[in-house]
Amino acid sequence: MGMKKQRIIALTSLFFLGLFATFRGCFSAANQPQLTQKKKGHPTANNRFGSSAVFAVQGNVYPLGYYYVNLKIGSPPKIYDLDIDTGSDLTWVQCDAPCSGCTKPRDRLYKPNNNVVTCVDPVCSAMHPPGSPGCKTPNEQCDYEVTYADDGSSLGVLVKDYFPIQFTNGSNISPRLAFGCGYNQKYSGSHSPPSTAGVLGLGNGKASILSQLRNVGLTRNVLGHCLSGKGGGYLFFGDDLVPSSGIVWAPFSSNSLGKHYSSGPAELVFGGKSTGVKGLIMIFDSGSSYTYFNSQAYQATVNLIKKDLNGKLKDATEDKSLPICWKGTKPFKSVGDVKTHFKPLVLSFTNAKNIQLQLAPEAYLIVTKNGNACLGILNGKEVGLGNLNIIGDISMQDKMVIYDNEKQLIGWAPANCDRLPNVDRDYNEGFCRPHAASLDILGENYLATFSS
Repeated sequence: MGMKKQRIIALTSLFFLGLFATFRGCFSAANQPQLTQKKKGHPTANNRFGSSAVFAVQGNVYPLGYYYVNLKIGSPPKIYDLDIDTGSDLTWVQCDAPCSGCTKPRDRLYKPNNNVVTCVDPVCSAMHPPGSPGCKTPNEQCDYEVTYADDGSSLGVLVKDYFPIQFTNGSNISPRLAFGCGYNQKYSGSHSPPSTAGVLGLGNGKASILSQLRNVGLTRNVLGHCLSGKGGGYLFFGDDLVPSSGIVWAPFSSNSLGKHYSSGPAELVFGGKSTGVKGLIMIFDSGSSYTYFNSQAYQATVNLIKKDLNGKLKDATEDKSLPICWKGTKPFKSVGDVKTHFKPLVLSFTNAKNIQLQLAPEAYLIVTKNGNACLGILNGKEVGLGNLNIIGDISMQDKMVIYDNEKQLIGWAPANCDRLPNVDRDYNEGFCRPHAASLDILGENYLATFSS
């Protein structure tokens, strides 16, 4: 949910009215997609996991408070701007059913057309957690409710429709995927309703669009994003854009944190010295604007930063953009004007050698419209996160962050996120054209229906 300012889309509970089952991972050749090839010699529909897809990202941490992509849904397709969220699984759009709490004009809402998912459908039953209320009959519609850590929520029904996607092998395919049609949205008290049409859920559960694409053999269950500190960036599905070297890889945490991308334990280091704070499990969540530490880590960070500043900057208590802000002798224009006053933070992962997430001042500070510098690390306890720790957008800027569900790894590396990648130029893989040069992901395509 695209909240401005302190938006958190980190921890979700999915409640679906359906029967519990699991996806069947194999599909017959008869169920593979039809496609058009742009150049001979590239993968065909029968070559499973033959390609990737790249999407331009728009948005920023401040002042907008979120990053989003434009996706086409339906036939004929309509464009929906969706908040990218690795902290939840379900993709949903505002629904003309009618809709309560929708923020888009009616002609921008999604209208179902006899395409509601029923409880007997594996897509519904696979997302239904054991022990939760089920459907009374298999042919009922598959309802959902998703709630977020900021107390926002979306209630609706699952539907299936076509998603026109251009892949890096030159093919244009429109798989039929399940997503939510949200007809009752609620938002937390002090925050503005989102301006986006919905959420692109990229968590590692079977409800996610990426998992569905993997299940029908279109791409590997790998995703990545590169969020620019200047705004914008790109998102990709599949592993074609994953560099062969230079990535720092950390294994998924074995701790029970549901369907979230987490790694750890990690030790917090400030200015090259240990803070004594250890055992941190970190959730990587592109749906959270800012980074959240548990109370111990947060207080240690604040105390060390203030001690190190030693009065060089004055408190800007009048600036309510974030809880802690500072001002200089004159307004700051960018983090570059103030970063010399701050030392880097490091999260050192202790389950393997030489795994560190470097947090330079640019990865934990913003400069507000008032010209003050504010701390973009917040106290998770104050927003109900308890002992959880979240790496939000601010700390993932200007890095390629990769979530490899196949190998159960999270990776990151510094990157130039200000330009869309060109596969031929940047990765020398012989793809047919600069796949991200055009933001039109429809092109020439054939509709493809998948069954399981």
